[in-house]
Amino acid sequence: MQINPADLNRAAEVLAALRNEIGKAVVGQREVVEQALIALLASGHVLIEGLPGLGKTLLARALAKALSLHHARIQFTPDLMPSDITGHAVLDTSPGEGASLGSLRVLRGPVFTNILLADEINRAPARTQSALLEAMQEYQVTLDGQTLPLARPFMVLATQNPLDSEGTYPLPEAQLDRFLFKIEISYPPLADEAAIVVRTTTGQSGDQLPLAGVTPRLDERNVQALQRMAAHVRVDAKVVDYAVHVTRATRGWPGLSIGAGPRAAIGLVRAARGAALLVARDFATPDDVKHCALPVLRHRVRLAPDAQLDGRTTDELLGALLDSVEAPRD
Repeated sequence: MQINPADLNRAAEVLAALRNEIGKAVVGQREVVEQALIALLASGHVLIEGLPGLGKTLLARALAKALSLHHARIQFTPDLMPSDITGHAVLDTSPGEGASLGSLRVLRGPVFTNILLADEINRAPARTQSALLEAMQEYQVTLDGQTLPLARPFMVLATQNPLDSEGTYPLPEAQLDRFLFKIEISYPPLADEAAIVVRTTTGQSGDQLPLAGVTPRLDERNVQALQRMAAHVRVDAKVVDYAVHVTRATRGWPGLSIGAGPRAAIGLVRAARGAALLVARDFATPDDVKHCALPVLRHRVRLAPDAQLDGRTTDELLGALLDSVEAPRD
């Protein structure tokens, strides 16, 4: 399918407007916002990591508010149960035909929405975290033998604190692999931090998030149209080959004990399509793959113990890996 140039330019304008709306709440962090939009275009889920107070929840809520979609929020805690996420069946004893003893009625959980904000996801144990697995991969939930489809679009925006924070549990590797991106939020520059203080204290009382100025820009139909358009961005065989070579290089790279699986290469191609559409291009390039490589790969590899002892970081090793893999240029 050939993308109409007029539609391509219109999509870029709409996405620029969406980015501006998010920017009304999130000061700076341009690359972080861009990565969240790429994940949206690629129909992917996002894991946002950073220390408390750096705006993880603000980014997720600003994106949800800028989209005119149904959204729900789950505050993950150590006592959260899987049924608190997916829902459960209850006995309906109201009178009805042939139901003298009552019948089971399904109460749907917060996962039945378009944008699911999973706040501090690593505060809950692995069993509860895994309740999202089926929903994230297959866009459905199985309750008491019934398979219930989720609404589309469906996107999980999860936040987590670094693992060395008190009271956190590591996410299961199978669940980590379902996130298209892991976005890391770091401390802002001096000017941005001053702007954050001004924006969150001027005319506001308490710790209220500065979301009042964010207005919805896209509805369900628009989001799905953009996702379909991203799926038709052209990807040359050489670009696909480059994504596969980058993924395979992680499996034997010094300092990494576990490399990325095939889903990482799939994620690189999907993300490259979204990155191309974001800048009004109907074809993906090796630079698009490289641009998205860190958020796609950083949660799918594991540092070797000796690299940890040497103070190396995952991003540092992945950066060296990307420099070593030759990209096609013709």
